Amino acid sequence: MLLLALDTATPAVTVALHDGARVLAESRQVDARRHGELLLPAVDRVLAEAGLKLDAVSDIVVGVGPGPYTGLRVGLVTAATFGAVLDVPVHGLCSLDGLAYASGLTEPFVVATDARRKEVYWARYADARTRLTEPSVDRPADIADQVAGVPAVGAGALLYDTVFTGVRREAPEHQSAGALAALAAEKLAAGEELPAPQPLYLRRPDAQVPANYKVVTPK
Repeated sequence: MLLLALDTATPAVTVALHDGARVLAESRQVDARRHGELLLPAVDRVLAEAGLKLDAVSDIVVGVGPGPYTGLRVGLVTAATFGAVLDVPVHGLCSLDGLAYASGLTEPFVVATDARRKEVYWARYADARTRLTEPSVDRPADIADQVAGVPAVGAGALLYDTVFTGVRREAPEHQSAGALAALAAEKLAAGEELPAPQPLYLRRPDAQVPANYKVVTPK
């Protein structure tokens, strides 16, 4: 097994190679505006670091969000293209699950990432491997009663630490493709079927056609 994992659902553009037992190489750059520029060079870097070629990859794992439309689709389209070219399976995993796995927590907690518009993407976990709820997008104030005092990880929890009062500052703030790959490898080895690589947008894209848009091209 050689997993190529990538995630662009958060400001972190992250790529990793995993051989089923350990992470061979990993790259992570935090830049919310350059997902398209940074992703392919990151793939090249991890392959070079591991001394491998792209055609050695047996499976692809991609973070499916939730995340903003533009950044998220960069990773999904890239994963789908690699899968088609290499003729290998493409698996999806919730991006919040990667952050949860990286935390290593063994108690109930929440993961929250920055959804912009003064909102967070978040979900509850029983432990680092077990998600209890479907991902949601909410204003922090609207979920304050549910998350106050509960251990919390992720950039969203850090950003709104007056609401996420149990934030664990020592836990990873941003996504790690290495953690995503390790979780996927663990699930595949156990015979679990991973989700399809379908995006979790949870809301409409920021860029929309104006409601009163007038067509001016001739009929």
